[in-house]
Amino acid sequence: MTTTGTEHASAPGREDAYQHRGLKRLTGRIAARMDRLRRWYRGLPWPQRALVLLLVAVAAYLLPYVGDIPLIGPQIVTVHTDWPSALFRMSYFVLLALGLNVVVGYAGLLDLGYVGFFAVGAYTVALLTSPDSVFGTKWVWLAAVPVAVAVAMVSGLILGWPTLRLRGDYLAIVTLGFAEIIRITADSTPGFLRGDRGFGGIPHPPGRNSDGTALFGVRDATPYFWLGLSVVILVILAVRNLDHSRVGRSWLAVREDEEAAEIMGVRTVKFKLWAFAIGAFVGGLGGVMFAGYQGFMNSSAFVLQFSILILAGVVMGGAGNMPGAILGGALVSYIPDRLTGINDPLFHNDLAQWRFLIFGVAIIVIMVFRPQGLIPSRRRAMELKDRAKEVAP
Repeated sequence: MTTTGTEHASAPGREDAYQHRGLKRLTGRIAARMDRLRRWYRGLPWPQRALVLLLVAVAAYLLPYVGDIPLIGPQIVTVHTDWPSALFRMSYFVLLALGLNVVVGYAGLLDLGYVGFFAVGAYTVALLTSPDSVFGTKWVWLAAVPVAVAVAMVSGLILGWPTLRLRGDYLAIVTLGFAEIIRITADSTPGFLRGDRGFGGIPHPPGRNSDGTALFGVRDATPYFWLGLSVVILVILAVRNLDHSRVGRSWLAVREDEEAAEIMGVRTVKFKLWAFAIGAFVGGLGGVMFAGYQGFMNSSAFVLQFSILILAGVVMGGAGNMPGAILGGALVSYIPDRLTGINDPLFHNDLAQWRFLIFGVAIIVIMVFRPQGLIPSRRRAMELKDRAKEVAP
C-alpha cells in the first residue's frame, strides 16, 4: 500500500518534469536553429554577406504582397487587420525596440518609461502641424521632423542628467515616472495638449503618385511601411557603427561594471547621456512616424503598457543584439494583430485580449530556458554559460 501511495504521489511530479523537459527541448531546438543560421552567416565572405543582406532587404520591401503567395501567404497575413497597416505598426515597433536596445541592451540602463520619448516626438509634430494647436503654425510634416527628434533628444538629456547616479530598480521607477508625467500632463492640459480630444488634421508625409494623387493617403498603408522600413534600415546602420566604435565599447564597460569603467578612464556620465539621447532620438522618430500615419492622436495612445511591450520585445529577442531587438519588436506587434478576430475555444473571447498573458508566459519560458534571448549577443551568451558553469555542482 505504501509503495502504491508513493507512486501516485510522485506521478504529478513526473508529469511536471516531462513537461519541463519538453519545453526545454522545444526552446533549445529553436535556439539551436537560430545559432546555426547565425554561424552560417558569419562564416560567409563579406561580399556574400552583403548579398544576403541585400536580398533580405528586398524581401522585406515585398512583404505587403506576401498574401498573394499560395498556401503560405494566407497563413502569415493578418485576417481582421489590414496587412500593410500591420506591417507599418511592426516597422515603428522595431524602431522603438532598436532605440530601447541602446539604453537597456548596450548601456545596461533599465528604462520603463520609453513611451515618454515616443509621446514627445508625436506631440511635437502635432503642436507644429495640427490646426488644433494653440501655436497655429500649420507646418508641413517634413519640416516638423527635425524639430520633433531634437526635442526628444533634449528630453532624453533632461531625464538622463539628474538620474545618472541611479541604477537598477531606482532608475526604472524614475523613467516610469517620466512617462506617466507626460501622460498626466496631456490629460490635465485640455487647452495645450488637449487630453482625450487630441489633435486632428496632422498632415501626412509629402509625396505624389504618377497620376498626381497623394502617395501617403488613408487607403493604402504600403507607402508608410516602405518609409518606416527605410528609416529602420538607416537607424540599424547608424547604431551598428556606434556599437563598433569607442562609444559602443564604453557602453559595454558601463553595462558590465560602472565602477571599474570609471577607474579605467571611461567618462561614464558622458556615455550614459549618449545612450539616453540616442534612445530618445529613435523613440521620438517613432512618434513622428506614428503621428504622420494616424493624422489624429490623443493621450490614450501613450499608456504604460506600451513601454512594457517594447521592453518585452527587447528581452525576448535578445538584449544587446540588434537582430534580437528586431525580432522581438516585430513579434510584439505582429502577434496581437495576427490573433485579432480569432476566438479562444474556452471563453469565446478575442485572442488578442490575452496578448499580455501570452507575452508574460513567453518571457517566463524564455527566461527559464533561454535567458539570453532568442537571438542573443555572443558576449551575453558566453557570460551566461560561464555563470552556469560556476554554479553547477
